[in-house]
Amino acid sequence: MSRYFHLLSKRYKISNYKNLFSCALVNRYWCRIIIPILWNEPGYYFKDIRLIKILLLTLNAEEQTLLIPFKISLPSYSKPLFEYTRYITTVTSDLYDGIRNLLPCNEVYNWYQRYEIENAVKYSLIAMLLRTSENLKYLYLD
Repeated sequence: MSRYFHLLSKRYKISNYKNLFSCALVNRYWCRIIIPILWNEPGYYFKDIRLIKILLLTLNAEEQTLLIPFKISLPSYSKPLFEYTRYITTVTSDLYDGIRNLLPCNEVYNWYQRYEIENAVKYSLIAMLLRTSENLKYLYLD
């Protein structure tokens, strides 16, 4: 069954994540098959604040300490059911756009402070991805 879903997603280029996500809701078995497919190449979805928040939930204590000086509040949700990052094979610079989207654009920070905060989040997330993404093949960052 797992190969069937992988074949469908690759051969027919199923890129409609909404339909795949619906398949994940059918039952636990299908969910265990679909989640790796959904998280295989998040690409453009790295720009989504919700995905960045999920990634922040998987930071370990050492990676979180990089964010303490900047008073960045981490999401208070419970840990994800899956270790989603282990399925990621490609990380693109869309990750940076997602981080920028996460941080508020207001007058509180000047450009240099914002730059430092962005870099702290980037370094924490990249360290976490390198630690947890056992299937990571491509890391495209500008």
